[in-house]
Amino acid sequence: MTYRHPDPAQWPPLAWDSYGSTVLRAPKRPLVALPHRLTELTGPLLGEGRLGPLDHDLTRQHDGEPIGQRIEVFGRVLDGDGRPVPNTLLELWQTNAAGRYAHSADNHAAPLDPNFSGVGRCLTDDEGNYTFTTIKPGSYPWRNHPNAWRPAHIHFSLFGRAFPQRLVTQMYFPDDPLFFQDPIFNAIHDPAARQRLVSAFDYDRTAPEWSQAYRFDIVLRGRDATPMEQP
Repeated sequence: MTYRHPDPAQWPPLAWDSYGSTVLRAPKRPLVALPHRLTELTGPLLGEGRLGPLDHDLTRQHDGEPIGQRIEVFGRVLDGDGRPVPNTLLELWQTNAAGRYAHSADNHAAPLDPNFSGVGRCLTDDEGNYTFTTIKPGSYPWRNHPNAWRPAHIHFSLFGRAFPQRLVTQMYFPDDPLFFQDPIFNAIHDPAARQRLVSAFDYDRTAPEWSQAYRFDIVLRGRDATPMEQP
C-alpha cells in the first residue's frame, strides 16, 4: 500500500505545538530513507493464518460479557478510485467503556474491565468489507493541557502483506462535544479531511435489542483519502 496526500492540509504534522508529546518525539533533523531489504519485503506474512475465531468480536474474547454499550463498527477499505482493497489486515485498539486502556502504562482512575481487552483484528473480504463487534469507548483525561479530555475514538492499523506496508488512523464518533479542544483531531487543517475521521451512525445496521452500528470507510489515497499518521 502506498499513501500520499495531494494536499498537505490533509496531513497531521509530525510536530504540533498544541499536542505536547509531539514536541518531544518528532524528528528535528531531515528524515533518512532506509531501503527495504528482502526480509522486510517478504516477511513476516500477514493473513488468514494470523487470525483467531473471535479476534473480530471484542465482546466474546473472555468468559463474561464486557460492560458498556455494544456496537458494531463496519465499513470498507477502498483505493482512490473507489475499488475495494481485499485481504487487508485491520487491527484496532481502544479504551473500555470507562475510558481506560488495558495497558500497564494507563493510570487513569477508572475501572478496568476483566472481560474487555480492547484489541481486535480481521481481514477485509473480496469487496473490501470489514466488521468488528465491540463496546463504545469512553473518553479519558490525558494531561496535554488544562482539563484535557480525548474524544471517544478507536485506533485503526491497516497492513498490506508485510510490516512495511502499514497505515495508522483513528475513528471518532459523530457530534462528540470534545472535538473543539482535541489537538490530534484539529491538527488536520482541512475541515473536510477532519470529518473523514468521523464515523456515521447507521440505524439500518443496528441489531434489535443487541447493538448499535457505526460505519467507517477507509480510503487509502486520492482526494477523499482518510487522514493517516505520516509514514
